[in-house]
Amino acid sequence: MKIRTITTGLALKYGFNEKQLVKAAEFNRKAARYFKERGYEVQTTRIATNPYGQYTEKMDRNEIISLFILMNTICKENDVSFLGIGYSNNTEHVSLLKDINLNSDIISASSMITKGKSIDYGKISATSRLIKEISVNEINGNGNFRFAAIANCPPGIPFFPSAYHEGETGFGIGLESADILMKAFSLSSDLKEARVNFKNIYEGELKKIEAISSEIAEDNSIKYMGIDASINPSLSENGSIAFAFEKLSTGKFGSPMTLSIAAMVTSVIREMDIKLCGYSGLMLPICEDIGLARRSDEKAFGINDILLFSSVCGCGLDTIPLSGNISEETLSAMLLDVASLAIKLDKPLSARLLPIPNLKEGDRTSFNSPYLVDCNIIK
Repeated sequence: MKIRTITTGLALKYGFNEKQLVKAAEFNRKAARYFKERGYEVQTTRIATNPYGQYTEKMDRNEIISLFILMNTICKENDVSFLGIGYSNNTEHVSLLKDINLNSDIISASSMITKGKSIDYGKISATSRLIKEISVNEINGNGNFRFAAIANCPPGIPFFPSAYHEGETGFGIGLESADILMKAFSLSSDLKEARVNFKNIYEGELKKIEAISSEIAEDNSIKYMGIDASINPSLSENGSIAFAFEKLSTGKFGSPMTLSIAAMVTSVIREMDIKLCGYSGLMLPICEDIGLARRSDEKAFGINDILLFSSVCGCGLDTIPLSGNISEETLSAMLLDVASLAIKLDKPLSARLLPIPNLKEGDRTSFNSPYLVDCNIIK
């Protein structure tokens, strides 16, 4: 298991002061040292702000873009892996994100497509248009890797692009943890035994991370917001959620019993005696899991299956490779399904959809990214 991210959240106000970013970056480096000295690999450190409209409301379009170019530079100079600027808080702001995305390389953002307990239809339409526009920012379709539509998502999620912050400065932890699932399921002969093994192994590891996090918080006088204990894959076979599931199921990932395993994993996480934050469920990012990508290529499951699994576990539709000529209407329909599920079940969900320019169903991606595995375009 690895520390995928140490994410520090801070609330900015109009009149940007770069010292706030520098101070947060300094804290991230200190926090990373705590974990590294205790044998953990820390993959990234990140900063998440409050929704960007709250500190750019008095600025015009060019001023906003210039601000984020500056913030992108400051973060890179201070070893911050990614900067999350939160979600657009009105429909007009959504279109800004294309230019922010184009003029930065570590900034992530989102669009909130729900409003309270209802769907924001105007936002869905604007967001679908934006997904299409961002898709052509980079020829291999990587642009939307740093953008997501979010539904019913709270502040304090340490994973990007959904992350945003409210209130006093604090930090949360996100993990790369599917190897724990593989270990627990490999030791188990049925679902009941798997539940016990998974809880015992994972909770023990989480308590170690929580102890270190509490020490960091006390030593640095900063709020500890918790661990997003979501099972999150790596790009290795041993770190694949799909292959871990197949240690228990009677068939490939996507076959009957997949839903039951997903529900069990999430319920165990929610029962743990740990300070949780974020999704704390099960993530199923197709292009971040070699097993999920392989089973997708084999058509063992489809997009509606991932939505079904999300009803009992994870974060929605994540890193879904789509045809470059997909229509805005189809994207809107997909976002409507995600938003409807999030509202009905009162849970956070997101959609990170990746239309790939010049590719159609069945073609293969060529991301050339350290974060993504290639996969065939999904119907």
